[in-house]
Amino acid sequence: MAGYEAGRQARKRVARSAHAEVALAPHRDPVGQIRAQNEQRIQWLVPLRNERMSQSAFAFFRGTAAVMAADLAHTPVTGAIVQVCGDCHLANFGLFATPERNVIFDLNDFDETLPAPWEWDVKRLATSGVLAARELGAPERIARRTAVDTVRAYREQMRVIANASPLDIWFRRVDARAFLAAIDPQQARVIQRKQRDAAARGEHVPPAYVANRSGKLRFVENPPLLHHLPHNDPLRGRAREGLRKYQSTLRDDTRALLSHYHVRDAAIRVVGVGSIGTHCAIVLFQAGPNDVLILQMKEAAASVLEPYAGASKYANHGARVVAGQRLMQAASDMFLGWLQLEGGQHYYVRRFRDRKANANLERLGERQLFEYAALCGRTLALAHARSGDPAFIAGYAGSSTRFDEAVADFAVGYANRAQADFTAFIRSLGA
Repeated sequence: MAGYEAGRQARKRVARSAHAEVALAPHRDPVGQIRAQNEQRIQWLVPLRNERMSQSAFAFFRGTAAVMAADLAHTPVTGAIVQVCGDCHLANFGLFATPERNVIFDLNDFDETLPAPWEWDVKRLATSGVLAARELGAPERIARRTAVDTVRAYREQMRVIANASPLDIWFRRVDARAFLAAIDPQQARVIQRKQRDAAARGEHVPPAYVANRSGKLRFVENPPLLHHLPHNDPLRGRAREGLRKYQSTLRDDTRALLSHYHVRDAAIRVVGVGSIGTHCAIVLFQAGPNDVLILQMKEAAASVLEPYAGASKYANHGARVVAGQRLMQAASDMFLGWLQLEGGQHYYVRRFRDRKANANLERLGERQLFEYAALCGRTLALAHARSGDPAFIAGYAGSSTRFDEAVADFAVGYANRAQADFTAFIRSLGA
């Protein structure tokens, strides 16, 4: 097998043990990078972003993909390129509904996606495992084992699919049951009940944050997390024009489906940690008295990986996100599309909260954290294999634990660096 042997030969150029190295970008200034990002954000939301990032080292890590991208650019790589997530961490996986209405587990955020070295996603995911374990108060051996289990699962999954056909890899999915078995039973029961309730209500029933006022549906204000724009805000008109452009990026059948719905309301919606301060809105479409479809419009800027992996081939960064998501996920939202507003801002569009569920990492025990981290590692391997050469990666990583141990050493070392950066960030807030 040519790919497998090429991977084995790559060890001569880049020893697997070399991945233990924590190399930092010269003249790095994480706090300065965060401030520079904040200058490009909606200013009244910057304090909320800082507040969320200051909750823990793990939350800070989630908001600093750009910082780690600069550091990863100085670490050894084999040269094999795949479509990467770019912001791969344990909180960036979860359940969602496929177009066929099955519920699967997969990666679910692709704002930074780009073709880049596969090692970058693996190292960021492993580092997030160390930080998540430390946040639970676990001893250091547990934190390191979380990283080891993550990378081992990735490596072993690559070995399993190294000989699989591209079609077999393309259609492999991680069933929701694997996720529910990995997390704590009480959390699993709550998620299962919500999924059953959602299925019983049907696809079109308004959620709790939508009010029915004499047959007209409207979002319920909940500032600063959800609020309406003033009626004289020019963004309202530009957004309506943008939605028309978005529809041109949909498949004909999806566009026909959407034509049965009419825009009734739109509001600004604050999401995530790293995305706070970027423009993000949800749009309410109505077809009948209680028949609702909610789409999310999310601003897309250049990937934080572009300075190190090269510019995207897509003129619109929304299109970059959509293409990366479709390439990495086992099944993607049928409403995925993109647009550009009059002012030049790029956006991508997706269905909002389509039967989604995520693990509450703070409630996982040690065994559950190991299992969940391993599940994320296996899922990432499948995502990478859809665009890359799984035989090459399998041949390089091999059958021993040498690669796992090296990346775990990196993860521990980089987690230490991230925690020091977090401390500096907290100090800067008080300055």
